[in-house]
Amino acid sequence: MIAANAPDPTLRARALAYLQSALGPDTQLTRLEPLGGGACQEIWRVEVRLADGAERAFVIRGDPAVALPGSLGRREEHEVINAAVAAGAPTPAARWLTEGLLRPGAWAYTMALLPGVTLGAKVTRDAALAGAREKAPTQLAEALTAIHTVTPDRVTLPLPVPKDPVAASLDALRESMERLPCARPAQAAGLAWLLKNRPPPGEITLVHGDFRTGNLLFEPEGLTGVLDWEFAHWGSPLEDLGWLCVRDWRFGALDRAVGGLCRRAPFVEAYTQRSGRAVSAQELTFWEVYGNLRWAAGAILQGQRVLVGPERDLELLAIPWRAAEMEYEALRLIARQAQTPTSAP
Repeated sequence: MIAANAPDPTLRARALAYLQSALGPDTQLTRLEPLGGGACQEIWRVEVRLADGAERAFVIRGDPAVALPGSLGRREEHEVINAAVAAGAPTPAARWLTEGLLRPGAWAYTMALLPGVTLGAKVTRDAALAGAREKAPTQLAEALTAIHTVTPDRVTLPLPVPKDPVAASLDALRESMERLPCARPAQAAGLAWLLKNRPPPGEITLVHGDFRTGNLLFEPEGLTGVLDWEFAHWGSPLEDLGWLCVRDWRFGALDRAVGGLCRRAPFVEAYTQRSGRAVSAQELTFWEVYGNLRWAAGAILQGQRVLVGPERDLELLAIPWRAAEMEYEALRLIARQAQTPTSAP
């Protein structure tokens, strides 16, 4: 049955031809509808019936009309995802890369539609997912360990390789702050602290760039998939750990610092055991401060997409208010570090 909010027939015809070329000429397109949640890409849910009667569900991810600064295009993302899949990351393979499917000149690819819940409020609170939260320290550590085994000396990807991953991240943060519509003293103070307390460059690995609650799929049995790779880059692996601990990604479960799912200590211990990387309290605090400041600036810039940009999504206007909370968290972490410089994560 065709969905009630079916897209225009031209897109439907293109999608059918695309899927038939991949799955066989007798493939039937039974559902094609847009999905929300893609700030950096256009996302469509697709359901098909194969020649043998089997039904399958996919997601088509395409380039947006206006890309966010720092985000990958689908052509680059396709390569990144498949490198992560080859390394054992729990994410579906990116398949059937094509140009012009959704829009002239825009690239798109298809992934299997995985089961699970991403909604932060449910993932962090739903009683049915309590078992998944118990497994979170181990499963999150395993997923990140797999991602971080991808390195520039092993895999060639269409991503710039920084000489100093810490400096590159700080430069990106500074550039975001320079684009803000007004001065934010808390962010300036936080950046000054980061510059003064930066760790050595360290190793360079693939960094997911947006590994957090909201981009992770969970079922009662545990983690089922890692989504949304548009901010992947070469960088410090600990950047992903700090980003996962950003205050906003806890969705109110503030006592569980790691994405509202678990506490820091068991997660860091699991990551160290699996990756072989020692994670000091100082380094984790550095990347948590960085992550909170990155999102504080990013939240304000999301609102600017409507106020001075081409977007008309009013939900984007609700995001900037979060900036003050992230600024507070960054300053709180800095104060805690000053009081207990050798504390455990």
